[in-house]
Amino acid sequence: MSSAPQQEKLTLPITGMHCAACALRVEHALKGTPGVSEAVVNLATHRATVVHDPAVADLDSLKQAVRLVGYAVLEETAHARFGLRGMTCAACANRIERALTRSPGVVKAAVNLATGMADVEYRTGGTDPVELVRVVERAGYGAKLLEAGTPPRADEEAELGLARRRMFIAWAVTLPLALWMAAELLFHFMPFGKHFHHYLMTIAAVPVVFYAGHSTLGSAWRAARHGGANMDVLISLGSLVAFATGPAVLLGAFQQNYAGVAAMIIAFHLTGRYIEAIARGRASQAIRKLLQLGAKTARIITPEGEHEVPLAEVQVGDIMVIRPGEKIPTDGEVVDGTSSVDESMATGESLPVDKRPGDEVIGATLNQFGSLRVKATRIGQDTFLAQVVKLVEEAQGTKVPIQEFADKVTGKFVPAVLVTAAATFLLWLAAPAAMRAAGAGLAAHLPWVDPALSPLTGAISAAVAVLVIACPCALGLATPTALMVGSGMGAERGVLFRHGAAIQTLRDVKVVVFDKTGTITKGHPAVTDVVPAGGTDEGRLLRLAAALEAVSEHPLGRAVVEEARARKLAVPAHTAFISVTGRGVQGAVEGHQVVVGSRRLAAEAGADVDGLAATAARLEGEGKTAIYVAIDGQLAGLIAVADTLKADAVQAMGELHRLGLRTAMLTGDNRRTAEAIAAQVGIDHVVAEVLPDGKVDEVKRLQGQYGLVAMVGDGINDAPALTQANVGIAIGTGTDIAIEASDVTLVRGDLSAVATAVRLSRATFRKILQNLFWASIYNLVAIPLAILGLLHPLIAEAAMATSSVTVVANANLLRRARLTG
Repeated sequence: MSSAPQQEKLTLPITGMHCAACALRVEHALKGTPGVSEAVVNLATHRATVVHDPAVADLDSLKQAVRLVGYAVLEETAHARFGLRGMTCAACANRIERALTRSPGVVKAAVNLATGMADVEYRTGGTDPVELVRVVERAGYGAKLLEAGTPPRADEEAELGLARRRMFIAWAVTLPLALWMAAELLFHFMPFGKHFHHYLMTIAAVPVVFYAGHSTLGSAWRAARHGGANMDVLISLGSLVAFATGPAVLLGAFQQNYAGVAAMIIAFHLTGRYIEAIARGRASQAIRKLLQLGAKTARIITPEGEHEVPLAEVQVGDIMVIRPGEKIPTDGEVVDGTSSVDESMATGESLPVDKRPGDEVIGATLNQFGSLRVKATRIGQDTFLAQVVKLVEEAQGTKVPIQEFADKVTGKFVPAVLVTAAATFLLWLAAPAAMRAAGAGLAAHLPWVDPALSPLTGAISAAVAVLVIACPCALGLATPTALMVGSGMGAERGVLFRHGAAIQTLRDVKVVVFDKTGTITKGHPAVTDVVPAGGTDEGRLLRLAAALEAVSEHPLGRAVVEEARARKLAVPAHTAFISVTGRGVQGAVEGHQVVVGSRRLAAEAGADVDGLAATAARLEGEGKTAIYVAIDGQLAGLIAVADTLKADAVQAMGELHRLGLRTAMLTGDNRRTAEAIAAQVGIDHVVAEVLPDGKVDEVKRLQGQYGLVAMVGDGINDAPALTQANVGIAIGTGTDIAIEASDVTLVRGDLSAVATAVRLSRATFRKILQNLFWASIYNLVAIPLAILGLLHPLIAEAAMATSSVTVVANANLLRRARLTG
């Protein structure tokens, strides 16, 4: 009797429907698809609900049916993060990842062994988080949906305490047992006889193997029951086989009692797990530290006065009072007061930033001296801190391309080790002399190698050593731990990587391309030079020019007014104001006829402009705009205005050159100005007078000429070029850091952060390569030694535990990397 076909319900968002006839057409097309038992299309929601047999009608066939009648299925996706339970090694991570990836509706899934989390992108109509939890459970593990901002391994303290207790219980029994075994091995000390010795070994091993090690055995059983194999399977098999020799010796069926060895395997294993958990906790501390930065309460002003409320109750528009020494509760705008704010948590900049009315402030930064009143502008998940946490979570939840190698190896590793252990056992039984001869050269120098062992005892010893020495965990942890540390270090310095691939790609970049306005320059013009003439002093020149420019909307005019105000000059009133389009302004100021603008406009007013022609040419050669000022028909002087360079622009280009990178600048400005600025900062290659779409072509040309290209821009006008570049680097402005076109976001406007990002990517990838090398070489060397019977199972287990700890500890050494020039 055949079973009924399995039916699934799927919701598809449909685009292109405009009327009931459209909906009916789509519905008929879906109903006519083989494997579909029911289809209902809702025109109001633009969604189709389909009941189908996934073995006959998969998602692709449903999409095709909709396309054939002139409509399309919209790919709506969402992200979910899950905390995982029961995952103990890289094989577990790979198993969960495969189960999620193969689940209907899942676009992609990434499981991070180091954080104990899964990041899943899924089609909103194809599945949901509840079903994804079931997928993980069916694979033999546990999962819990996490809200945004939940720290990695939120239950880490409880897990760490449990791991500590298990380790102490194991060693409380194993350490005396080990001393007893050492006395027997070295001095043949058995005061109560051999029979009592074997009873003691066997009975003492029971609480260690079956109580302290029950979580390891349970994990192995769950993996085996679901058709998989993980690191715990290897440890469990090794310890159980070793323990079984105890009862076998007591029954007279075996020569050597390894029950004590079984206890020591478990004790070493639990110790390695505990130390590894501590090291992994250090690697994952970046998000926890970020979350701890935020204020817990806010003092807001209400009609009844000031009230302290929980941060969750603050609403956009609320006025908050922040006293000296207090954290700013949430992102906002200063409406009253002046102070200095320590923004190092956001930007990595140690110097405090002055704040006055109109300035933006970032939540969780520290108000230092003055009292401020701040209007809340962003709350909850929209705040700067929440965006930073989200970006760090995204980066830590992704994989670098090189990890594909490790994943392929670890996916096949445990089954291969099981086969190797079985083959080792059979080889030692079938050809013990040949196996001993193969390792005879080294065996003579290893005191734990006993050539008098029977073939069966030698076979069991070698097979157990193979089982416990093989370690996929080191390979599985090599990349994510380094990535976690690197992305966390970046966040602490205002360098936010959106995904792991950017870290790997940035290290190989050959050219860094910069936009000019707002990237190399500050993005707004400022007065750079004031050159008086004809007996006019600087103050009078600026006062009279600012009087006319005060009503001008031109950016150059506003720069003149800002300079006069910065010098605290009294700007007089004007009359008879005239704006001459494209040339300047003129009018009466303090009884004088004043002209401010181009050389031609000043000449038309009767001024002799040739006297300052050389000075004007020099200023324009420096990339500045020369504004002529004439008073009563006489040339009064020049005011030079330019979009000034960022303070560290020259330093940043020097740092990039020392890193072996070429630099380029793309701008829509005229070539003379562009080349002048490039010469000032030391840029190698200039492309001027280029439109936004032309920037994309230039990036493509540089990619063809040099290789990988990074593009640095403001993330708005430069979005196409940022996307085309191999790595898009966006300059953040204040709290606006969520720039979708970029791979890397620099919270500060400082260009030196580009060099910091490059150094961090190189240092992080260097650690990844080191970890992969040591994890690989360890297994390549250790497994053959175990096969030849040259590794005692105890030494094998200790080495295995050490390998994982070493990889994680090496990743933490990344914190010592020098990231500044």
